[in-house]
Amino acid sequence: MLYFGFSEPVWRLGAFAAAFAALAALELLHPRLERPELTRTLKARRWITNLSILVLSSLLLRVAFPTAATGVAIWAQAYGYGLLPALGLAPSVAGLIAFVALDFAIWLEHVVFHKVPILWRIHRVHHADPGVDVTTALRFHPVEILLSMVWKSAVIVLLGAPALAVLLFEIVLNAGAMFNHANLRLPKAADQLLRRFIVTPDMHRIHHSVEKGETDSNYGFNLSVWDRMFSTYIAHPSRGDDAIETGLKVYGRSEPMKLLWSLVLPFRRR
Repeated sequence: MLYFGFSEPVWRLGAFAAAFAALAALELLHPRLERPELTRTLKARRWITNLSILVLSSLLLRVAFPTAATGVAIWAQAYGYGLLPALGLAPSVAGLIAFVALDFAIWLEHVVFHKVPILWRIHRVHHADPGVDVTTALRFHPVEILLSMVWKSAVIVLLGAPALAVLLFEIVLNAGAMFNHANLRLPKAADQLLRRFIVTPDMHRIHHSVEKGETDSNYGFNLSVWDRMFSTYIAHPSRGDDAIETGLKVYGRSEPMKLLWSLVLPFRRR
C-alpha cells in the first residue's frame, strides 16, 4: 500500500535513518555522560554489535512477518476484524484510540518481560549494554523482537487498528526509542516539560541503572503517562543524572560488547 506516493517500508526506513543520524550527531555535540573507560575502539565494537543484532532481528522478522505490523492491520481490515470497526468510529478517532492503545500494549509488554523470568533471560540482552546510547534502542535479541511482533499483531487484530495509525505508531515508536536511549543532555527546562508527555533520555536512562529498584521503573518508550499512572515512575536516579551507572554488573563491561556472547546470553545458566 502506498502512502503519499511511497510504500510502507520506504516510510519506515526513511524515518529510521533520519532519526538515527540526527540523534547520533546530537550525542556527539551534547552528551549527557562521558565514558572515559569506553575508548573509540570499544565504542566502535559496541556499535557494530548493536547494529548487527538489529540486522539479524530485522531478517528474522522479515521471514516471519513479511508485511510487518502494517500488513497485519491491512489483513484485519480486509476481514472486518476488531473492536474499533465494530463501533463504527470515525477513522481519525479510531486511529487515535489505536495509537494510544498500542503504546500501552508496548509498555505492558515491557513490564512483563521484566517480571517473567524466562522472558527476562531474553530481555537482559538489552540491559547488558554497558553504555546507553542511540544504538541501545536497537539492541533487542531477535527472539524478543519476534515475540514482540506476535503480541503487537494480536493487539492490532483485536482492535482492528487502522493501517495508517499502525504505520504512524511504528515510526513514532522507533524514533521515540532511539530518542530516549540517546546519550543526550537536554536543557533542564526542556526535559521537565517534555517528560510530562513523552519519555526523555534522562527519564529512561534510569531504567538502565545498575540499581535494581531503578531498573524496575520508567518502562515507557513513548508516552510517559503509563509509568505515572501505575506508580512505576522515578524522577531522578539516586546517584544523580551525571553519575548514574548503567548496564548489568554481573556481566561486566567487555563481554556484552561481543556479538556472539550477546546472542547466546538468553541460553546461559548464569
